[in-house]
Amino acid sequence: MEGGCLSCVKYLMFLFNFFIFLGGSFLLGVALWVLLDPLGFRETVAANPLLFTGMHVVLALGGLLFLMGFLGCWGAVRENKSLLLLFFMLILFIFLSELAAAILAFLFREQLTRDYFSRELKRHYRGDNSTEVFSSTWNAVMSTFGCCGVGGPEDFEESLFRLLNHNKLVPEACCQGNRYLGDVGVEQCVSGNAAFRHDKGCYSAMVAYWETYIYTTGALAIVVLSVELLAMVFAMCLFRGDPV
Repeated sequence: MEGGCLSCVKYLMFLFNFFIFLGGSFLLGVALWVLLDPLGFRETVAANPLLFTGMHVVLALGGLLFLMGFLGCWGAVRENKSLLLLFFMLILFIFLSELAAAILAFLFREQLTRDYFSRELKRHYRGDNSTEVFSSTWNAVMSTFGCCGVGGPEDFEESLFRLLNHNKLVPEACCQGNRYLGDVGVEQCVSGNAAFRHDKGCYSAMVAYWETYIYTTGALAIVVLSVELLAMVFAMCLFRGDPV
């Protein structure tokens, strides 16, 4: 009876990790294709910091899932204690990292206020031509969400951006579809003409966006954590059994 249960766990773990392996291979292939493709995808992604960062996250996630799936499948087939233990430790590390991130997010949620982001924007944002991560990330956020500043365009008053750009009241990332405005429209926008810029703040835009997906995100997080716990149980059951 015990041998039959272990055999069932073995095949379930193989099937489970085979799908993880396929998913990791797919993500890894897509990320590598987009980042290395000679047909123009690489230039398109590199031009948008948010997409560029996202593709590298997908690449890392695909590589991790690929490794996990391989270790789980091979460990289940061979019932190799070393591979099963390595798989268990990898899943445990990911599980604890996710748990720590959730706890930190809960503990520091009060500090992530509109005023905090506004102060950081005033102190560190440099403008559209800056290549440093903080400014390029904010440019991507403002362009993606169609917003300007944290609470609105007034966030750029008495800021580092104004000190570095005396002739601009707001950055080009605040302009409405700045690719189609033309030079005159962009000039009107950065000079303070409200007809050519976004007046909505990014804080409210992002909160509204995340509230739309909060239940889906929560449900997905619970499913992922449950699957990880199940994977650790399967791995430990095979580890404690009699390997071939």
